[in-house]
Amino acid sequence: MNKDQVKGRAEQVKGAIKSTTGKVVGNTKLEVEGELDKAGGKAQATYGDLKEDVKDANKDAAKRAEEQRHLDR
Repeated sequence: MNKDQVKGRAEQVKGAIKSTTGKVVGNTKLEVEGELDKAGGKAQATYGDLKEDVKDANKDAAKRAEEQRHLDR
């Protein structure tokens, strides 16, 4: 897990709390801010997920290349 995944998911939670609070107290501005925070958090978490996927793919490719080098000997 990387920092973008953690920060993004935390932002989603913060946004959900803000949005729900805004609905409960009838504060449309707070509700909208919460929805925006959730969307931004989702984008950041998705970016973090993609970074992690690329890192994993690179590790897998390096492992396969090393195995192939051993087979070629």
